[in-house]
Amino acid sequence: MNLSLHFDKGTLLLYGAEEEQLALLEAVDWDERTQCYRAPAAEYRRLVTTLREQKISFQDHARKFSAESFSLKKKITPRSFQQEAADTWMTEQRGVVALPTGAGKTILAVMLIAKTGRPTLIHVPTIDLMRQWKEVLSEYFDSPIGMLGGGINDIQPITVATYDSALIHVPHKGNQFGLLVFDECHHLPGEQYQFTALGSIAPFRLGLTATPERADGKESHLYELCGPLCYEVHIDELSGRTLAPYLVETIEVEMHADEREQYETARETYTKFLRKARVNFQHPNGWSIFLRRTSESPEGREAFKAYLLQKKLSQASGAKEEILWKLIQLHRGDRMLVFTQDNEMAYRIGRTFMLPVLTHHTKLPEREAFLKAFRSGEYPILVTSKVLNEGVDVPDANVGVIVSGSGSIREHVQRLGRILRARPGKQAMLYELVSGDTGEYFTNQRRRKHRAYEGTSVLPNQSGQNYSQIN
Repeated sequence: MNLSLHFDKGTLLLYGAEEEQLALLEAVDWDERTQCYRAPAAEYRRLVTTLREQKISFQDHARKFSAESFSLKKKITPRSFQQEAADTWMTEQRGVVALPTGAGKTILAVMLIAKTGRPTLIHVPTIDLMRQWKEVLSEYFDSPIGMLGGGINDIQPITVATYDSALIHVPHKGNQFGLLVFDECHHLPGEQYQFTALGSIAPFRLGLTATPERADGKESHLYELCGPLCYEVHIDELSGRTLAPYLVETIEVEMHADEREQYETARETYTKFLRKARVNFQHPNGWSIFLRRTSESPEGREAFKAYLLQKKLSQASGAKEEILWKLIQLHRGDRMLVFTQDNEMAYRIGRTFMLPVLTHHTKLPEREAFLKAFRSGEYPILVTSKVLNEGVDVPDANVGVIVSGSGSIREHVQRLGRILRARPGKQAMLYELVSGDTGEYFTNQRRRKHRAYEGTSVLPNQSGQNYSQIN
């Protein structure tokens, strides 16, 4: 009986395998329900490679794709690092490439899609990015570009899908693509999104990100799903060449007296409970332990309220709005992005200064109108919470102000990347507003543990002044 492979709901079924053959095949298990051997679909490449190396004949009923010829209608002249990244990835045709925002990850993908010549499914985290990718792909390929997400179900040999939509369709479409591209691939090890990779037989996989590291340490799982980190370039290596030169200034903000009093009271309540309950945030499950302990008593619930209040006071102090206004005046004529940790602060700034605000609540037509007005200069300032952290193209932005944020290194490298797309004569400037002598200071120190922040200093403006000198 000949061995045969079949695709079934994100897995591979093996029929007709003999005992001595099974001993050579990894990740294959007996399934009592179907009375056959089964393996994750992602094991397709390794299984087929082993079968061919061992000269074991088999019938492949799993694969429903074949080689394609994707001709480029527009010539690409890659930068040196893009060519190096492409050459490195092509040796195994698997792996993660880490390039800063604005360094041309999409163009690199176009090059590799054309070279690989297999039906390709590109995964992106948002509908905005899906549309952006389609525009670029349509610019370079003669082939029609499909989309999967946002109510669109149009599958073509080259298709762009949101992670959410790809997850829904992978049990049925996971054998139709030979190359998977994962944009912002640091999302891939998530509880659900990993199945978009596990459920596909695609032998060729390209991960793209500016920051592969994850706070939970699951980047090792990313490399299992997508291939190893095969090429990396950092922001500081491209500053002044491919990316605009940049500087970062951290501004320590003194809270108003009434806010400081509320902060100290709430902080004392919170930290007193931590000591009493012996909660240690250095422990891997420290946050979960804190949540559990605060739910067990009225004192704990008060401590949790105090935690939220002291955090809100430090991140959204009124004094930060005063500093922001000075920065707006200092950078009159520039294109500025203002980032906050939450929607409440974003809308508060928008109301105070009558500025457009982008959040996940902003409807698509309004979002597109805001971005178009920003690119044209009609709106020189945009306020946002997190929706501009990833992918959305705002090349004219040259000033960023982080009013508040998390301790995530990735988030802040992404926010820095939003203002670094090169333009002739462009100088980028990122300000971080930090409430002095608060827990926010330590959050700031955690997120600055990245080489992108090394060697940055205060940037003089055209009159020879910088913020620190005029404040």
